[in-house]
Amino acid sequence: MLKKEITYFLTALMFFTRIPIPFKISYSNEIMNQSQKYYAAIGLLVGALNAFIYGICQFIFPIDIAIILTMITSILLTGAFHEDGFTDVCDSFGGGYGKEKILTIMKDSRIGAYGVIGVVLLLLLKFTSLVHLAENNFWLMIFTLITAHSVSRFFSGMMIYTHEYVTDIDKSKSKPMANKALPIKNLIISFIFCLTPFVIFGKWTFLLILPFCYLGNVYLGWYFKKYIGGYTGDCLGTVQQVTEALFYLGILILCRFL
Repeated sequence: MLKKEITYFLTALMFFTRIPIPFKISYSNEIMNQSQKYYAAIGLLVGALNAFIYGICQFIFPIDIAIILTMITSILLTGAFHEDGFTDVCDSFGGGYGKEKILTIMKDSRIGAYGVIGVVLLLLLKFTSLVHLAENNFWLMIFTLITAHSVSRFFSGMMIYTHEYVTDIDKSKSKPMANKALPIKNLIISFIFCLTPFVIFGKWTFLLILPFCYLGNVYLGWYFKKYIGGYTGDCLGTVQQVTEALFYLGILILCRFL
């Protein structure tokens, strides 16, 4: 049982990060499906490494440079996997009319104006939000870096349960996750990982941000369903990126008014 769970976790780690696994592990669609329960756990790992880099860099460099280096670390750890999905969604929904055209553009590996503008604005929003957070409190910044990555990956995985998969399954980034219904207990396990930083840091008030992120998830789900009938792998990446940014904004809102 433990061996299977380790395999599920390592599968998620290989799929969503560039962290090398020094040995071979088994692979199947079933294993890929089961690995979904560890999406938020992968977020915890990525967030913790980002927080570690930030903790070191902020002692050496000015805050803004420390944050840029932290953002670079995140991109290197994940290979810009989610950012790439966000860019594809910006290009396809911005330049496509009708489901077929949107999905055709989404599969194109080239990046267009909508994608460039979208990802630049997103990164600027993240950077500016983190700069303001860093001016607030060091430990709040550490909590935010860890939690945002976990929470956003939980909501990204949630869309698999709430919406229908669309596009050519054989070419999709999320191919294995489109083939069968996943047990709800996997989502519960993912949610437990999502809550872990709140428990460790004792930041219970910031649980109020989760409904804020959920609203973003609901809107994106409605938008994707309206125009293409469901989600694709790129849509899941977009949910992760948007809810990560919403989490930063939610922290700023609570710090301002509570």
